[in-house]
Amino acid sequence: MSLTRPPSHPPCAVRLQRRWLEQHIPHQGRMCLLDEVLGWDLTQIRCRATTHRRADNPLRGRGQLAAVAGIEYAGQAMAAHGALMAGLLHQPARTGYLASVRNLLLAVTRLDDLDGDLEIRALRLAGDEATALYEFTLQSRDQELLRGRAGIVFETHQSAAGEAGA
Repeated sequence: MSLTRPPSHPPCAVRLQRRWLEQHIPHQGRMCLLDEVLGWDLTQIRCRATTHRRADNPLRGRGQLAAVAGIEYAGQAMAAHGALMAGLLHQPARTGYLASVRNLLLAVTRLDDLDGDLEIRALRLAGDEATALYEFTLQSRDQELLRGRAGIVFETHQSAAGEAGA
């Protein structure tokens, strides 16, 4: 799997800090796992996280953070990418739900025992108004920790209106 940027889309060099993330993704406080957006363009995003080392990480179980929790890190990067794209198009960000994870490969069993920061990359492969398909990787100090593909389903205006009227 290759997460390379198409040459026609230069990356945005402006870093976005945790405060921006908490204002633009559905997770706040301890559940916001990302520390910053390192770069992004029309098709991909790169984020950094240090929360895997925190003893109060809400995804820890039995004192450990399993590598599979990396899916949530990737999901939050995808949400940040969606918010950035919505802002670029002057549209409100849409709520998305993780519908599937495929081709998941774990190279480690835990994330909490890693000294280095996590780098999360997500590449949008395809999408439309209703869905998106991303490829994602997590790495630390040039070691790939996990990778896979995620299918996202977006809340439609009809379903949001139907829930409001119920």
